[in-house]
Amino acid sequence: MKKGLIAIIAVIAIVAIIAISLVSSYNGFVDKEEAVKTAQSTISVQLQRRADLIPNFVNTAKGYSDYEQSTLAAVTEARSKVASASGAEEQANASAQLDSAIDIWVNAVTEAYPELKADKLYIDLQTELAGTENRIAVARKDYNDAASIYNKSVRRFPGSLLAGIFGFEQVEYFEADESANQAPQVNFD
Repeated sequence: MKKGLIAIIAVIAIVAIIAISLVSSYNGFVDKEEAVKTAQSTISVQLQRRADLIPNFVNTAKGYSDYEQSTLAAVTEARSKVASASGAEEQANASAQLDSAIDIWVNAVTEAYPELKADKLYIDLQTELAGTENRIAVARKDYNDAASIYNKSVRRFPGSLLAGIFGFEQVEYFEADESANQAPQVNFD
């Protein structure tokens, strides 16, 4: 009877250890997945912040004279794509398109209206844009760091087995083309 009781206790202990390990692993995947989602959300917030600066640029430029409608339309369209982007790849593409449109529009306006470069509000908006670009760069790095940690846990054994059972899949890294990694350049000369 004593051997049977010891065997039952041993089996219960082994089952409990396995159950605790499974729960712990599952919760680890959830925590890492949420870190990735939070980091992606931070990118979205910063991209939206940058997109929200655009109407202020437009209003500042309006005070000087008429501006190129087609160039402004490209900025407005790119801004709306940033607002509706979801997922790392879609955000990267929308961000690159907005960067390009901003670069073209701001340079065209500042070349056409050199007095705009001295406007206090315009200078402040340039500073805000530069700060936002830095925040976006940090948010992208944080996202990729979280994605790396998560992807490693999903791919490593035995985590890969548990990830497959529970439906955890690798996430995409935020990869932008070279032009998207550059802040819009404004020529003040």
